[in-house]
Parts: sequence; structure tokens; C-alpha cells
Amino acid sequence: MKIFIPLLTLLTSCLGFNQVKSKPAELKNTSTKNFYAFKMKAIDGTLIDFSVYKGKKVLIVNTASKCGFTPQYEALEALHKAYGDRLIILGFPANNFGGQEPGNNHEIASFCQKNYGVTFQLFEKVDVVGNNACDLFKWLANKDANGWNSQQPNWNFNKYLIDENGELIKYFPSTTKPMSEELLNSIKY
Repeated sequence: MKIFIPLLTLLTSCLGFNQVKSKPAELKNTSTKNFYAFKMKAIDGTLIDFSVYKGKKVLIVNTASKCGFTPQYEALEALHKAYGDRLIILGFPANNFGGQEPGNNHEIASFCQKNYGVTFQLFEKVDVVGNNACDLFKWLANKDANGWNSQQPNWNFNKYLIDENGELIKYFPSTTKPMSEELLNSIKY
């Protein structure tokens, strides 16, 4: 066991699972598309225009119901309740990593409500990587589109922070807990 923990730490570091990335302060807004231009379907099928999120920070998370990080749903809900006046959390279920989100939209919504009391906004199941990745996650991982970041999700529960002006400002890996000091400091300022 003593060898396993350092090996796991080394492996997650090499794979980029614990590397937070921030938009360099000297960069002006160079994105080709603003976050507020997106429209996507909520998990209940309702179309949501992202312009309704203007003026608030937004945390985008790719989620899965059968992952070792799935308990982060509880912390994301706590974050939503504690900071909902200035932070919007948007969850995007995806089955791209290890087949860990096999359910349909109804099953996912039911699981999240029953097990974690999720009230933050969930969206329809999407792909977050690969040729079929939805446009939002293509934008999040394309520095020519968002202005600086090229980190695509490398597992479930990656987090992307959008500022009050619709600009991507931070990327947090799966290992960053929703109530971590680092994430909380990023949403407070």
C-alpha cells in the first residue's frame, strides 16, 4: 500500500489529473465565440440560452454516475447552495470515460436527485471528447476558440470556470474538489 499511493500520485500527475490551469492575466479577450452564444438542452429537454447566465460566474462540469468521483455531486450541490447568488453550476453527463454514465437522461436525473439531492442545472447527456464532442466542450478545449485553454476533459468531473463576462478563466481537473480552497478562491473574486 505504501508504494501504491506514491505511484497513484505520480500517475495522476503525469496524466494531468491534478493540474489546475488559469487564463494568463496578460491575455485580452481573444476568444472567437462567447460563452453566452451557446444554447443547449437541459436534462428535461428544455432549451436553455446561456445568455441567461450573464453577470454570474459559471462552473461547467462533465459528470458521470458510476465514477470514483461521483460523490462530488454532493459537494457541487453544497457549492450551489452556498454560492448560488454568484455562481451557476452546469452539469453535463457524459459516457466518454470508462462507460461510467450508461443511463439515459431520465435515469441520470433520477439518480442525481435520489442520491445527492441535485438541484443545480443538469443538461442532456453529451460527448465531451472526440469527434462527437458537443460544441460547448469543443470550445472549452480549443485555445483558438476560447482564447487560451486547450485542456479537454481527461476523465469525469473536470471543471471549467467562466467569469461574469462569459470568458473561460480556469480549468480544474477531476481531483479538485468542488469545495476546495483553490476553487472557492476562484469564485469569490
